[in-house]
Amino acid sequence: MWRIKFGEGANDPLLFSTNNFHGRQTWEFDPDAGTPEERAEVEAARENFYQNRYKVAPSSDLLWRFQMLREKNFKQEIPPVRIGEGEEITFDQATAAYRRAATFWNALQSPHGHWPAENAGPNFYFPPLVMSVYIPGYLNVVFSAEHKKEILRYTYNHQNEDGGWGLHIAGPSMMFTTCLNYCMMRILGEGPEGGRDNACARARKWILDRGGAQYAASWGKTWMAVLGVYDWEGSNPMPPEFWSYPTLLPFHPSKMFCYCRLTYLPMSYFYATRFVGPITPLVEQLRQEIYNEPYDQIKWSQVRHHCATEDNYYPHGRVQRFMWDSLYNVCEPLLKTWPFKKIRDNAIQFTIDQIHYEDENSRYITIGCVEKPLMMLACWAEDPSGEAFKKHLPRVTDYIWLGEDGIKMQSFGSQSWDCALVIQALLCGNLTNEMGPVLKLAHDFLKKSQVRINTSGDYLAHFRHISKGAWTFSDRDHGWQVSDCTAEALRCCCLFAMMSPEVVGEPMEAECMYDAVNVIMSLQSPNGGVSAWEPTGAPKWLEWLNPVEFLEDLVIEYEYIECTSSSIQALVLFRKLYPGHRRKEVNNFITRAADYIESIQYPDGSWYGNWGICFVYGTWFAIKGLEAAGRTYDNCEAVRKGVDFLLNTQREDGGWGEHYTSCTNKKYTAQDSTNLVQTALGLMGLIHGRQAERDPTPIHRAAKVLMNGQLDDGDFPQQELMGVFMRNAMLHYAAYRNIFPLWALGEYRTLMQFPTKRH
Repeated sequence: MWRIKFGEGANDPLLFSTNNFHGRQTWEFDPDAGTPEERAEVEAARENFYQNRYKVAPSSDLLWRFQMLREKNFKQEIPPVRIGEGEEITFDQATAAYRRAATFWNALQSPHGHWPAENAGPNFYFPPLVMSVYIPGYLNVVFSAEHKKEILRYTYNHQNEDGGWGLHIAGPSMMFTTCLNYCMMRILGEGPEGGRDNACARARKWILDRGGAQYAASWGKTWMAVLGVYDWEGSNPMPPEFWSYPTLLPFHPSKMFCYCRLTYLPMSYFYATRFVGPITPLVEQLRQEIYNEPYDQIKWSQVRHHCATEDNYYPHGRVQRFMWDSLYNVCEPLLKTWPFKKIRDNAIQFTIDQIHYEDENSRYITIGCVEKPLMMLACWAEDPSGEAFKKHLPRVTDYIWLGEDGIKMQSFGSQSWDCALVIQALLCGNLTNEMGPVLKLAHDFLKKSQVRINTSGDYLAHFRHISKGAWTFSDRDHGWQVSDCTAEALRCCCLFAMMSPEVVGEPMEAECMYDAVNVIMSLQSPNGGVSAWEPTGAPKWLEWLNPVEFLEDLVIEYEYIECTSSSIQALVLFRKLYPGHRRKEVNNFITRAADYIESIQYPDGSWYGNWGICFVYGTWFAIKGLEAAGRTYDNCEAVRKGVDFLLNTQREDGGWGEHYTSCTNKKYTAQDSTNLVQTALGLMGLIHGRQAERDPTPIHRAAKVLMNGQLDDGDFPQQELMGVFMRNAMLHYAAYRNIFPLWALGEYRTLMQFPTKRH
């Protein structure tokens, strides 16, 4: 059986950590583990997912839950709460529902203090990882037979009925993801007609029926070129020379959004070197399988701009095509000749040096799952026997996650983010004394997860921002600061500092809090909004050059409603603790941030959510941020409009249900069913919008939906995807189905008036 483990790595000489691997979560297969009953439970969950895969795309993340509930000997002792038609909810019922949710979730806390959870969903994550270990010949070293079995299980489970794969597990099929997943299945040992339910044959038919692999989006072309099943002459240029230009130029990569920058850094290395892996018999076969014409007869230069309609969410404009053609037809031929070749050679060296810097400062985790296989393979391409590649290999397991639907690749883990949200959900219910040990352990996790130093050397020369004092999305070793993760964690530490240390542990040192404030305040833009990873400032027109056909707003950093709201809430609480610290700057920050939130409200009263689906999520953040800044329903028109939006979108049954296409359409789009996470967000939005002072009925109706939707053990059912990035890629935040209903029930219990006397 598979088992999740925590903090592994101290005995591996190729691994190193800044906090003794605190928060690290890895999976290990033990062939002798598990009783027959435990194994049967896992197999039943796997089969149930497969049979219902087209009804609910995300997994319920059951395997680690099975393990930890067994280890804790958890049994729900609080009876279920069910509210009948026309029945009013009592305080005791609200308390029982909250306690049930909390006791269940508390039983799932890891020994390190955080809550493990899946953070995955896109179908283009795993194939590059498989390719990046297949090409160097390490496939069987990194992935055992059990790994391969579970990777294939996930691939089959998320294949669409038409034979293709979507950008994410709930999306329509795309050429890019279908080509990559087809190649991956073949690498993992499936034959051309192999796979469950004829997976390979159905995928190949989907590809060929739509013109062949040359119609894949640009990232697909890049990975297929690296594998050797596509020719580099069919790719648009990715010149590494941009990296060596003066940083004052507006199109220097330092001006780019960090994830875009660090994706194209290794891609430009591969392009400039025209790197191709070994041409194995399998590669030769793939060349014949995914095209409608013989591979050696394809006119590669003529397919550079080919892109399937299904992939082309953000089409390349004329200006961008002119730029690519100029680089392809003029610059690239020049750079192959003396003396210009010297410029290219220097640029190639510059890119690999940057890759090594990023690797070392993330402990070889890298910034994320798209970049990890690119950077790891670049290290091997530079030096197949080098230390850098060897140090990359053991960090592959940091990205592996296992569910009943199989093995998937994490975006990079959400340990710190989820933990900070859980803490607030547990504190808001005002049952602190019952949860002291859980809160103390979570507090300890946050203190150990704060980044304590900036990246090494001259970090500005490597286009990095300050990180000292920040929290990452995952664990400290990852190293990348994020404003909202920092703000939510700081808020928790401030709350703990106001509580008894006997209950929640010693407070965080003031200097560590000051460092966190420095990070947050450094990320406020002139317009008052707060960016996520690095300061904004790049010209907006750079977005016209977005080379990624399937994502939007990818090229430069932006301000976000979530980051801005979280920052306001954290600084308001920090100001209560340390009223003298940078008081004028903090006050100005809060005012400007609140003004920004008001300025980006949609005409219907909503706010667009950038990292969650979508307008309900964004509106909850906005109302909470404005409330923290002192702007309420009584004195702020924006809050009144936000409350009206929530009331207007509440469903007849009392819940909310928003479809993920709201993110791509940028317009509120209802789905035909209620979602409990969105219901929790809507409920809390109304509470903080002071709806109870006018008419509490909509809040009570929403609470009834949550309480009746709770499962017998205190869990909540898995429903639709709840996360998103870059407008078009949906994410599965598996912990959200517990965190937000728990949080909403806690606030409902504490902040609402009930018809019966409290006991």
